[in-house]
Amino acid sequence: MPRPQPDPDPDGFWPSCNDQPPGVSIRPLTHADLAALLTHDHDQDPGDTRNSGVPAPVLAIRVQASVGRPGASAHTEYRRRRATELAAWTHSLPWRIAAVLAVGLAARLLAAQFVSHLAAPAGAIVAAGLAWRLRFRVTPDTMAWRRGAAGERRTARLLAPLERHGWAVLHDLAIPGTQANIDHLVIGPGGVLAIDTKQYRGRLWLDHDGLLWHGRHLLVATLRKLRWAADQADELLGIADIQILAIMAVHGANVPWGQLTADGVIVAPARRMPDLLQALPTILGPERVAWLADRARLRFHAAA
Repeated sequence: MPRPQPDPDPDGFWPSCNDQPPGVSIRPLTHADLAALLTHDHDQDPGDTRNSGVPAPVLAIRVQASVGRPGASAHTEYRRRRATELAAWTHSLPWRIAAVLAVGLAARLLAAQFVSHLAAPAGAIVAAGLAWRLRFRVTPDTMAWRRGAAGERRTARLLAPLERHGWAVLHDLAIPGTQANIDHLVIGPGGVLAIDTKQYRGRLWLDHDGLLWHGRHLLVATLRKLRWAADQADELLGIADIQILAIMAVHGANVPWGQLTADGVIVAPARRMPDLLQALPTILGPERVAWLADRARLRFHAAA
């Protein structure tokens, strides 16, 4: 099957011959595919699936486009922050050692006044306890970056099977000119979606004004940032006829009613992502999916 060729990119971003195209795999047509192909209107635009009752053919195209690695930028930020904290802890190590020795000696002298035969063990135990308290520990804010990277990798594993159904999945895309990134950009029959992975503990809840909260933390700014990232992807891809959906994939916390929409963002458990995406109405044909995946691969770069 020859690779479909869409119209040239009006902005001049059509990939050159030296650029690697997304992968395409071919499987044998089933009887249902063949029947659909024979009954399909030959004059219809192959990328337009909005027909009047005639089933669109199921084409065996698998798009593979890769830019970044899931969770790479979050893990890089975790390592950077951990290195900074370790350097600060190492700088304070001399006084920590001095404090451990001083407290251990004081405990030994104090114990010698009451039970002399237990003075040495008592000093050692107290010194060991203080050393344990003064050990190097990564701060909760830094650990959140590590958990976030792990959550992105889990979301990527959940999204991977969609590639067998004509979807392209790209990860960890830097938004040009900003410090922000898109965790997952998914392009397929149901449209284009910007998915942000969140690792939450506790619960999510809606107040009487329809505002989403995580415990006592209002998530309005988080949701607006995700909606903004989706709008940036829309401008970069230049697809005026469809809107890029913004989705928050949640790990670790229950989502009220199993799924909700707040501030223009769909919020759902990460485990439901494959079913949610495949339930979307078909608006893109396979040729346009491949074209948009190639366009995204060229216009975005890895965040880390």
